[in-house]
Amino acid sequence: MHELVKEYYGRQLQSSRDLKTDACCDTSAVTGSLRPLLARIHPEVLSRYYGCGLVLPPLLQGCRILDLGCGAGRDVYALSQLAGEQGRVVGVDMTAEQLAVAERHHAHHAEVFGFDNVRFLCGFIEKLGDLDLPEGGFDLIVSNCVVNLSPDKEAVLRGAHRLLAPGGELYFSDVYADRRVPPALRDDPVFYGECMGGALYWNDFLRLAHRSGFVDPRLVSDRPLAITDSTMASRAGAIRFYAATYRLFKLAGLETACEDYGQAVVYCGTIPDHSHLFVLDKHHHIETGKVFPVCGNTWRMLYETRFAAHFTFLGDFSRHYGLFAGCGGGLPFDGESRATPTSGCC
Repeated sequence: MHELVKEYYGRQLQSSRDLKTDACCDTSAVTGSLRPLLARIHPEVLSRYYGCGLVLPPLLQGCRILDLGCGAGRDVYALSQLAGEQGRVVGVDMTAEQLAVAERHHAHHAEVFGFDNVRFLCGFIEKLGDLDLPEGGFDLIVSNCVVNLSPDKEAVLRGAHRLLAPGGELYFSDVYADRRVPPALRDDPVFYGECMGGALYWNDFLRLAHRSGFVDPRLVSDRPLAITDSTMASRAGAIRFYAATYRLFKLAGLETACEDYGQAVVYCGTIPDHSHLFVLDKHHHIETGKVFPVCGNTWRMLYETRFAAHFTFLGDFSRHYGLFAGCGGGLPFDGESRATPTSGCC
């Protein structure tokens, strides 16, 4: 599978136009505050972008960031600007052709940004222990449509958990399926290269995350994927694929369910470019100044992370009221319609 991915992304694909699905993130989804970041990135780097979502969460000034499967470096150079001169960004990829593009424009970006806080490493994302990376040395780990390409996804998640500092997060976009992908598609070179053959059934992903130490994965956003190649669409049949972004916090006190302790938070509106609303995940859209009931896990995700200074916290863990109302199971992704975020619902 490593050789298949190297061949597909290193030699067959010359730009995002060569893909056979709409997995690559539409630039129309990029928010206004992020467009200037992308405008400063070299055109060749932008043309070799194969991601399926945005992996640029807020409040990254001074952060230590790792990009797993960085490719030609688009996200690395965007994150570099957000981290600033006091932060640092490391990109890891196994495809020499992709890294060559990233390195070719390294000096260009350092000159444009006015600082150089970036480095690239050649290696496998399921073997992070083989690389010169400090344990607990990162505040944020991102990945953009790459984990599905790994033959050992659990090793990727375990490695990320080991490298994160307490309170850090794995914030990544990937492709998921509404059921387990059958071997005939899983082993097909084109399906695999297009990020669908290796797509995890979403519930299997949650199980892997739990085993790897990420107790409460949070879905941030999702969209159904269209297979634009008719032959591939016919072979996929009834399987539905989704591009989804998850955030997984490394926090020791998280519980396996959302428990109610009578707590609430008030967002101060002080995070840059998010003065009116802070989006923690798909079900937690927290308006500025409004008392927002939360479960114990959500409380910790705000109180024990880089977001703490931007919230007022009400309550504690001294009294338990049972399961937090609104928690449940079922397919987490949207179909054609978009659900309206429910206040205080996990």
